[in-house]
Formats: sequence, structure tokens, C-alpha cells
Amino acid sequence: MKTQTLPTPHPVGVSNDEFRAAMSRLAAGVVLVTAHEPPLDPDDPTAPGGEDVGMTATAFLSVSLDPPLVMVSLREGSRMDDLLAEQPLWAVSVLSESQRHIAGRFAMKGRISDRLLFEDIPYVRGETAGSPLVGGALATLECRTEQTVSAGDHTLVIGRVLTAHLPSADGGPLLYFKGRYRQLG
Repeated sequence: MKTQTLPTPHPVGVSNDEFRAAMSRLAAGVVLVTAHEPPLDPDDPTAPGGEDVGMTATAFLSVSLDPPLVMVSLREGSRMDDLLAEQPLWAVSVLSESQRHIAGRFAMKGRISDRLLFEDIPYVRGETAGSPLVGGALATLECRTEQTVSAGDHTLVIGRVLTAHLPSADGGPLLYFKGRYRQLG
């Protein structure tokens, strides 16, 4: 006879599955967070160059107008979490509904290297942060980390917005709702 394992509730009574299901009902915008990992040895011209790193995020929001602050939630121990713990500059591209493929590519588990992920995506390098800014994004921001907060299995990174641009007015936002990418309407 097969034993069924029931979700273990947290001490306050909600299981991971219940929490995940409830939060999936909250529509969220989708962004690509990027940063440029500096060379291993900037003083050695023969050392390997730095690499661009990117990740899809739906836990991104505006925090303050004065000063302009945003926040992104990063899985603790992820490559982006580790990188932003070492260097403070990063960028955000607010993805349009036509950029679902970019969101999916950078959200894959067991994905290929970031270098290959960026290979056929049009982008410009931000003048302030040096991070990739995706072409066709609804908005792009370059940020500098002001504060980090450990929150359960995530790190909340609060960044001061150094630049903000609206490169594209075409299309609507890419949304994430009930575990799938969606568009308005």
C-alpha cells in the first residue's frame, strides 16, 4: 500500500503548496535583471573577461520616489544574489508581451551559460552600470545597491535608480499569473 505524503504546514498553519497557490493569483510584471560580472583579475590583460549575467524576476517593485528606489527579490545563493553581494551595479529591463521568449530563457532551470543566453538578444550596454539593457523593453533602469535584506530563502535588494529610459512604447507588459506568462486583454 502506497502512503500519501501530505504537505507539512508551517507552524502558523500554511503549507508551501497553499502559499504558492495563493500567491499565483497575484499578477506580476516580468523583468530581466542583469549585471556584468567583472574580470577575475582586472590588472591582468590575459585574464578571462567579465561575463554578463541575467535572471527573470516577477518580484520587482518601486519602493520610493524620493530618492528613486526599486527592489528585487533574489533566491538566496543564486548566481545573481552572489554577484550583487560582490558588486553593486545592476540593471532592469521591463519586458513587453512580445518578449516572453526572453523571460522563459532566463528562467530555465539547468540552463546553458549566460553568455549563450545573451547571444541572439538585441541589447545595449548601460552607460552607468555597464549591464545589458534589452532592446524593445518597455522601460530600462540602471541601479546601484543601497541595501540588502535577508528574508527567508530570498535576499531583497533595494537599489537606487541611476538612469531610467523608455526605449519602446510598443505593446503591453508581459505578466505572470497562475504560473504562466500572460498579456493584458
